[in-house]
Order: sequence, then C-alpha cells, then structure tokens
Amino acid sequence: MKKILVPVDFSTPSENALKFAAELAKKNNSELHVLHVIELAESLFGAEQFNVNDQQIIFFMKLAKERFEDFLKKDYMKDVNFKEHVEPGSTSLAIREVVRKNYIDMIVMGSSGSSGIEEIIIGSNTEKVVRYSEVPVLVIKSEIKNIAIKTVVFASDFELENLEPYKKGKKFADTFGAKMKMLYVNLPGNQFNSTLEIQEQMRVFLNKVEMPLNKENVEIFNDYTIEQGVLNGAKYLKADLIIMPTHGRKGLSHFFNGSIGEDVLNHAEIPVLTLKI
Repeated sequence: MKKILVPVDFSTPSENALKFAAELAKKNNSELHVLHVIELAESLFGAEQFNVNDQQIIFFMKLAKERFEDFLKKDYMKDVNFKEHVEPGSTSLAIREVVRKNYIDMIVMGSSGSSGIEEIIIGSNTEKVVRYSEVPVLVIKSEIKNIAIKTVVFASDFELENLEPYKKGKKFADTFGAKMKMLYVNLPGNQFNSTLEIQEQMRVFLNKVEMPLNKENVEIFNDYTIEQGVLNGAKYLKADLIIMPTHGRKGLSHFFNGSIGEDVLNHAEIPVLTLKI
C-alpha cells in the first residue's frame, strides 16, 4: 500500500477519514494524496453545469486552495508525506482520475453515520466510488482516535472468486496484526443451506488459503437478511472492521445482491473495506 487517496470537503466525516488515512499512511510509510473537488453546480453557474468562464474557475480554485491549505495544518498531518490535489467538476469522476494518474492503491472516504450517507458532498459520492472503484475503498463512519484493529470480519459466500479479495483483505489485516474471522450469513427460505453444505463450501475455499476450518476462524450466522447478518455478525464477533468483496456496478457479488452493500455501508458503525472481485 504505497499510495492512499482521501477526498475531503471540509466536513466532519471527511476529516474523520483524513485522520484515519494519515495514521494509516504513517503506519505503512505510504504517500497520502488529499483531494478537494470544487463541485460546479447548476444552481451556482446557470443552466449548463459547466457554464463557467476561466476567470470564475481561477477565482474559485484560488479560494479552495487557500482553505485547503488551512484545513491541512493539523497536528495529525505532521510527519505525513502528502500531496494536495484541487480539481473542478464531478467528485466521483475526479476521484477516478486521481486514482488513475497517480497509481493509487487505496481510497479512504468519510460518511455521515447510521442515518445514511446524504447531504454531505463526500458522503453522497461514497456509494458511486464503492460501486465503480477498481481499488479498495475504506469507508470511515466516525472519528477513530486509536486505529488499532484487532478483529476483522471477512463477509463472504466462500465462492472461489472471492480468493483475491480475501488475500488483499488479509494483507490489510496483517498490517495491524489483526485476527481475520470468516463470516457466512445463512438465510431462511429458499436461500437456506444446511450446516454441512456451508461447511463443505467453506472447506474448499479455506483449503485454497491454507486456513483450517474451525470455530476460531469461521462463523456461520443465521439472520433474516444479508445486511442484518453482516452487521449483527460483526457486532457478535466484536469486530473493528468489516471487509466485503464487490463486483462493483453489478452489486456485492451474487451473495450480496441489490443494495445490500450500500445498506451495510450506511448502517455499519465500524469501518467497512470493499474489495473489487
């Protein structure tokens, strides 16, 4: 993890993400890229979204850079090797461009808590970034004063397509010396699987990653929905971080279909790391 990107809009959630990213960068000796995007909204600039002349763009860029410099003068940014980016336009598109041009390895983003990711610029773009990002996205829900992570939950259906996300998640967990717990959510009705069926699927997966199938490593959690199962299972296991594989625009694998991943992001109280399959 050589390069970490954190987008900020000067809100509390984005500063929570910046604090976490700064500590993560120091811990891993990573280069931190901090991005602020000047959203060019119709309400400010007329009927056409980008109907802004060069002088107006220069003016708003100057104001943003001045505020940005003040925002970054924080104690927690000391001893952090970081680069600043100020871009006009769409936040989600700007994030993708900075990731592509700077070979970013991970994105750290803030979101506003259990009430949902709304009304805040960065928060409202989190779902888009998670859905389309080719690199891991870590979503921070609240201020974390001590980033020590002891227990990590990897929520999966144990299909072999999740092997690469697992390896990346395990590598991230290992940077904290954290214990990785594998979580399978079993549902009632036609999605129900017997314990023996689940264990057999787990056995094949775990053999690939050379992990034994035992109570120390695996938790089969029964619940009414995948979202509830992931959240309740993580709480039951006293997890500090949830890791989930994603197909991006197709949704969180066929196990996490529809808006499940976004619901988990909205309602989880602990950080959530999504990894592209």
